[in-house]
Amino acid sequence: MGRNVRLSEICWVRSGDKGDRSNIGLMAKTPEAFETIKKQVTAEKIRAHFKDWVKRDIKIYEMDNLQALEIVMDGALGGGATRTLRFDQTGKSMGNALLYMEIEVD
Repeated sequence: MGRNVRLSEICWVRSGDKGDRSNIGLMAKTPEAFETIKKQVTAEKIRAHFKDWVKRDIKIYEMDNLQALEIVMDGALGGGATRTLRFDQTGKSMGNALLYMEIEVD
């Protein structure tokens, strides 16, 4: 049986935007962490974590050569930088917010 940890314990992150699309690069700190996030960081878990902030699709692309996941969330920035009333209109803090999500590790 495993234990729950925040993604911040096993990953680094970088995030940004393009219009109303937020993208997060989630980079594992170890090969074991990469195997764990590939299995446990799912679109469903991300949607539950961000709740109603993400209005459309969430796609996850595995980047084996970098031991990273590229997470693309459409409709995630309240319309984009020129339309949203959110504090972080360009998605720069969405990656840091994702690091608070908990997953189970062995």
